[in-house]
Amino acid sequence: MRFVVYGAGAVGGVVGAHLFRHGHDVTLIARGAHHDAIRERGLRLDTPDESLTLPIPVAARPAEVKFSDGDVVLLAMKTQDTAPALAELAAAAPPGIVVASAQNGVENERLALRLFAEVYGVCVLLPAAFLEPGVVETYMAPVSGLLDVGRYPRGEDDTAHALAAAFRESTFEAEVRPDIMRYKYGKLLTNLGNAVEVVIGPGEQGHAIARLAREEGAACLRAAGIEAQSGVTVLARSRPVHGRDRLGGSSFQSLQRGTGTIEADYLNGEIVLLGRSHGVPTPVNELLRTLANRMAREGRSPGLMTAEEFLGALDRH
Repeated sequence: MRFVVYGAGAVGGVVGAHLFRHGHDVTLIARGAHHDAIRERGLRLDTPDESLTLPIPVAARPAEVKFSDGDVVLLAMKTQDTAPALAELAAAAPPGIVVASAQNGVENERLALRLFAEVYGVCVLLPAAFLEPGVVETYMAPVSGLLDVGRYPRGEDDTAHALAAAFRESTFEAEVRPDIMRYKYGKLLTNLGNAVEVVIGPGEQGHAIARLAREEGAACLRAAGIEAQSGVTVLARSRPVHGRDRLGGSSFQSLQRGTGTIEADYLNGEIVLLGRSHGVPTPVNELLRTLANRMAREGRSPGLMTAEEFLGALDRH
C-alpha cells in the first residue's frame, strides 16, 4: 500500500512524515515553494521531542505520479481546493484507487464519490502547523494525533482496517468507525471556532462567540436529523514545539500565510446552508463566514475586531 498525500501542508505533511519514517511507501504532492523546499532539502518535521528531515519523494501535481490500483490517495487540502484537485487526480489516476479525506468539513467525501468509488472519511484530530516552506510542526508526542477512519458514506471493510492499522503503526491513535461521518460532523462543530480565531483572534476573548456558533450548529444538525459525536477535541493534549505553543488553527494559519482564501464557506458556511435548508436562523455563523472571507480576500491579519465589536456588528447585521 502506497500513500500519496495530496496536499502536504500541516496535516498532510505531518501524517505523511510519520507514515514515511515508520516504513510506509509515501509520495507527497505539494505546490510552489513548499514543493521546491521538500524536493531540494526533504521535509522537516518538528515535534515536541525532536526535529528531523525526511527524504520523502514529492511531486508538484498528480500527473507527475505513476499511480497503481493499490495506491491510497490521502486528500489533505482545504475544501475550497478539493474540486479542482480531484479533477486533476481523476485525469491521472486509475478509477480503482482508494481516496481518503483527511480534511475538515463534510463536503469533501461527497465530492470525491462523484469521481471515485472507493472513498473513505478520516476524522482528523491533529494539532499541527505549516507556516514555512519545507517545514511542518506537530504539537503532540509520542502519540501524534487521532485518525479515525471509515468507509463513506458508512460501513467498514478490509481497507478501512488496513488504513487504521497503518496509522497506528505510525504514532497515531486510530479506530475504524462504521459511522465515520458522525465523528466528522462532531469535528465540524468544533471547527466553527476557526473563524472566531480569525475574526477575534485566538484566546479566551472569543470563547463566548464560538459557543454561540456551536449552539447554532447543533440546532441545525438536529433540524436536519444529522447525528454528531460530541466532545470531538484533542487540543488539551498538545505540547510546545521549540518552546512555542500552537497559536491558532488551520484558518488562522491561512491568514498568516496570506493564501487569499479560507475554508469558512465549508465550516461556518455548512451550518448556514443547513440553517437555510431547514428554517434555522444562523446569524453568528453567517457573520463569521462573511468577515473571515473578507479578511482572506483583503490579506488582513487575524484579529479584525474585539468580541464586543462583533456582538455589536451582529445586532446590526
